[in-house]
Parts: sequence; C-alpha cells; structure tokens
Amino acid sequence: MIFFHHKNIVKLSAIMLVVVFFVVGGWMQLNKHGKTKFVLTTGFGRDEVFRIDKTSCDLAEVMVYLTNTKNQYEQALGKQIWQTSYAGETLEDNVKETVLARIARIKAMNLLAAKYEICLTQEELDKAQKAAEQYYKSLSQKEQNLLRIDEKLLRTMYEEYTLAGKVYAYLIADINPEISDDEARTITVQHVLIKTYSLNENRERVPYPETAKKKARQRAEEILRKAREGADFSGLIIEYSEDSNSSYSFGKGTMDIEFEEAAFNLGTDEISGIVETEHGYHIIKCISTFDRDQTDRNKIKIVEQRRKEVFNEEYSGFVDGLARSLNEDLWKTIGFIEDDEVTTSSFFEVYQEVFS
Repeated sequence: MIFFHHKNIVKLSAIMLVVVFFVVGGWMQLNKHGKTKFVLTTGFGRDEVFRIDKTSCDLAEVMVYLTNTKNQYEQALGKQIWQTSYAGETLEDNVKETVLARIARIKAMNLLAAKYEICLTQEELDKAQKAAEQYYKSLSQKEQNLLRIDEKLLRTMYEEYTLAGKVYAYLIADINPEISDDEARTITVQHVLIKTYSLNENRERVPYPETAKKKARQRAEEILRKAREGADFSGLIIEYSEDSNSSYSFGKGTMDIEFEEAAFNLGTDEISGIVETEHGYHIIKCISTFDRDQTDRNKIKIVEQRRKEVFNEEYSGFVDGLARSLNEDLWKTIGFIEDDEVTTSSFFEVYQEVFS
C-alpha cells in the first residue's frame, strides 16, 4: 500500500525505468483529463507522428523509446506486467502516452534552447556520435529493421536528448534555496491499517458499503484499545494490519494529509487515535521525530523540487505559444513490437555511459 497523494504515480507505474534526468513533472500541456494536448490536423509525412512548431517526430524515434521502455519493464517485472490495467486503461496505453509526452518535451526544450542561444559543444556532439554508433552496433539486423532506425537518426536523438538536459541545467543553475531542518524534517512511524475498500477484477478500488465500513471501524477501535493498554505494537501490525508496509519514513507533503498531520503531531513512542484516509483506518506509532540522514536527503529533494517549479514556470510559458499537432491515424497504429528477438533496452544506458 502506498500513501503518496500523487495519484498519477500510484495509477500504474510501480517503477519508472526510463532515466530522463531533465524530466521535471508535467508534460507538453495537459488537458482536464491529464492527457497531452495536441491539435489534430492533416498533411503529415508518412512516418511523421507529431509536430511542434517547426520540429517534428518520426515514427522510428517513438519506436526506439517505446521498445526500450517495454523491455526495461519486462526485465524488471516480467512479461506478465502487461496484464495490468487501471480504470480501463492498459499499462501499454499508459506507457505509449508517457513516451509521447517525453519525446514532445524533448522537442520543445530543443526549441527553447534557441531562445537562450544554447547549443552543444563539439565535445558533446562527438559524444552523441559515439553513443549513436555504440547503440546502433548493439542492435541486431532484425531490430534495426523493425525499429526503422539508422545511425544518423540515433545521433540526432542523442543530440536532442543532451540539449534538452542542457537547457534544464541552464534554467535552474542559480536556484539554490536554503532549506531549514524543520521544513525538511523526516519522521519514521509504524502503523496498523484496516482497509475500507476492496478491489474489483480490474484492480480498481471499490469503497466498502456502510455496514462493512462500520465493522472495520470497530476493529480499528479494538486494536487501538489493545495498543493503549500496552500490547506490543509490532505484534499488532503482524496480526491485524492490511498494509504490506509496517513502517514509513517521510517528510512533509508526501503522504495523505490526514495521515501526515496526525504523524507529525506525535512525539517519539506516542500512538495516535484512529486516523481515517481514503485507504481506511490507521493507528500510528511514532518511532522517530527526527532523522538527521533522512532530513539531509530530504533537503536535496526539496531543492530539486524548487528548481523544477522554476523551470516549469518558464517552460510552460514558452510551450503555450507553440503550435502542436498529432497524426492521429498513425498514432492509433503504434504499439509494442511483439517479437522475442527484439530485446534492446540500452538506449539510455548507453547515454549515461558515454556522457558520464
């Protein structure tokens, strides 16, 4: 059970496997349904997937990103992961949308580079060429054919990827806020969870009816009574808790607000009352009110978040003025390559190796 309030993370992705160091939250532009907002139009080239202002994306680019992402998921979680769905959306559809948004972001950031007159050095261009050569050589003839990729396009992809990261670094270079211990304070708690929902066949959450919810409440009250009478809290977790995690270490702004407020108001070894969240009834015990190492790590996370916010403000203002169009007919035909001989997954690993 994960209590992060960023529900789009909980939605499908137990793990994000594609390393894009300049992705900073938010996509090209999101409509009210959370999808990338493109205007549909005609007049595309045969393999042109989308256009943003004066730049466009080729089918081969999408297939490289999509195939690498697919194979990374399978290596980490097994091929059965594609049976996952949420609210009628398959994980494959989710990955497709993520890839579309990621490439769109790279293209837009390359356009933003021109605004700030940011360009690659000769050393960076040489590294992009080296990465393209290395990755292309790693592909079998069959993979090269199915991906419709050549070394020249790979070089361009690595160049655009590098330039997008360079734009991000430029825009956040002077953002170094001072973060206090209190703001970054990280605590550790244990908890017992009694759920107030079940999962249907699509793994969607279904709230308990009132009768079942009342019984869950009564059970939580009984557990709380035992805890306050001195029962071993770890033993109560083992016996009663319906969460796979017994403890959490976290800072402010990462958990459900009700859980977080109750936890931060506890002293060491104190036990909360019954705390209700969308997940159910919690009984929380504070293990530590301050963790020096975790707090220091949290400071780094907060600084990164501030940098992302500054970048997003600049980026969003720029993107709002760009024309965007999607080749809907082509996009509908794009999917995973279902071939056991197509195993390539090192596109981003090659980048990290060459540019590190």
